[in-house]
Amino acid sequence: MRTEIAAAALVAALAAPASARAQGTKTEVQGFGGMTVGTSVLGSAAAPAFGGRVAIDLGPYLQAIGEGGRLSDVASPLFNLLGFTSLGVRVPAWYGEAGVRFIASPQSAVRPYGEATAGFARLTPHVSGLTGRTDALVNAGLNLINSNRPLLGVGGGVQLGRGPVTLDAGYRFMQISSGDTVASALNLGKPYRINQVRIGVGVRF
Repeated sequence: MRTEIAAAALVAALAAPASARAQGTKTEVQGFGGMTVGTSVLGSAAAPAFGGRVAIDLGPYLQAIGEGGRLSDVASPLFNLLGFTSLGVRVPAWYGEAGVRFIASPQSAVRPYGEATAGFARLTPHVSGLTGRTDALVNAGLNLINSNRPLLGVGGGVQLGRGPVTLDAGYRFMQISSGDTVASALNLGKPYRINQVRIGVGVRF
């Protein structure tokens, strides 16, 4: 009997810290929107972006983060050259990434942070202004020959709010390798670099 009581006490003692950690762990789900300025060799473009992210507390000052979103144009490389015609070229991208966020002042309503991420983006050049069905045929071909490319990101900002609802205002810098894709030819083999300003609204639970 005493052995059973001792075993139960040991299990309870071991489970207590784990339970406390579980109760202290918070998860945040956020949606965001913003504007990007993508810079390429032959031109640049300001365009909207949107997405969502999940953050899980690993400690009072550290979070694991995952994010996915849409960049509607990382750069319009032929914008300046083709401005006098109806032909347009855009380079949109879907992306996914994960990383870590270092966040200060866990008990404060104002929490500055910095983060680093890595992931993949699919660059898909899009042509418009061609005649007849040519637009659709060209873009279908471009979709087939493009592939996912590595992405690296860093950023910072401030999170506002002490309760379950938070406001996030920040800046991100992303670099997408263009590899040997069509997007690479449009940027003379250089990686795409994107500056993004964003606002997000999150819920912690």
